[in-house]
Amino acid sequence: MFVRHALPGERVIARVTEETSRFLRADAVEIIEPSADRVVPPCQYAGPGRCGGCDWQHATLEAQRGLKAAVVAEQLHRLAGLEREVVVEEVPGAKDGLGWRTRVQFAARPDGQLGFRRHRSHDIEVVDACLIAHPEVEAVGAEAYDWPGAAGVEVIAASGGERAVVVSPKPRRSVTVPELDAPASILLNQGKGRTVPRRGSGVLHEQVGERDFRVAGSGFWQVHPGAAETLLDAVLSYAAPEPGEWALDLYCGVGLFAAGLAEGVGPDGAVFGLESEAAAVRDARANLRDLPQARVERGRVEEALDRFQIERADLVVVDPPRSGLGREVVERIAGLEASRIVYVSCDPATLARDLAWFAERGYPLTDLRAFDAFPMTHHVECVALLVRE
Repeated sequence: MFVRHALPGERVIARVTEETSRFLRADAVEIIEPSADRVVPPCQYAGPGRCGGCDWQHATLEAQRGLKAAVVAEQLHRLAGLEREVVVEEVPGAKDGLGWRTRVQFAARPDGQLGFRRHRSHDIEVVDACLIAHPEVEAVGAEAYDWPGAAGVEVIAASGGERAVVVSPKPRRSVTVPELDAPASILLNQGKGRTVPRRGSGVLHEQVGERDFRVAGSGFWQVHPGAAETLLDAVLSYAAPEPGEWALDLYCGVGLFAAGLAEGVGPDGAVFGLESEAAAVRDARANLRDLPQARVERGRVEEALDRFQIERADLVVVDPPRSGLGREVVERIAGLEASRIVYVSCDPATLARDLAWFAERGYPLTDLRAFDAFPMTHHVECVALLVRE
């Protein structure tokens, strides 16, 4: 039985919410004996049957990180046969675990009111504020207005100072955009990652160190304000790119890791990035234009390595979606005979599965770091180093 809103060691009254042939899901509706790690949730919308966005507002941040570390360690043991102590590190920029989410996706009810979906439900919990949303997201005031005709509304606050609102209309419906509390570009989501500016350019800029990254529309970027720099530092520390090396950045997005790798390998080296989203490829090429040793092409890793005749590499960085790499891609990457592989993952289960396959191909796990890039939720970001035997 998987029980939300409870903590290890507690005695609770739980209401079953779902039953399958293998397990039950339940909500803890009354706490009989609380854990010492329990706190009062800071958000009024947290709790059984309410907003499904946060998982652990009822636990201290220290306890949350301990639970995430236990999940990563358990998946490594169960799926990869690895015994490893895991520590989940704090990511700077989220005091008390609140006010960190710079990209917030609201769902819209039929009457246009905004909120978040309840856990494992299509029902929407209407909210007037979100405590984990960044203050610049809340400054837009999207929750205070109705959005008739909208299926969803995403509010983005970039570190470069721009704000954007991406509206997803319902099929064959138009959306009346209200006058918002703070200036923001307005974009219409046309599906498959395509957005069209309706007001403003919709081009956002994210600052990491001294480098500026362009991210058009609702393109992918880390939602925690400190995550991009933290993950880049971790990746480069493991990758240790040397001048003259040939590096691959697979699932490269808008070029965050490719930029760091290109600076490391220098003008005598080369970085080849692969990304499947057309908008991200355009952004990556713009972001890397001052680094001629870096090249980004569009394609799915499953076929593009063969299409571009990539047969070897000194170093490989991968940052796949939640579904991970899969055996076919693991075997193709292992065949490049790189001396080291750095694997960035947002899902401990698919990471552990892929690590087991890499180990079979001569790439055991050498080191791993985990980061609390999503406070108050169960999500955790990992960076793993694999060194060729």
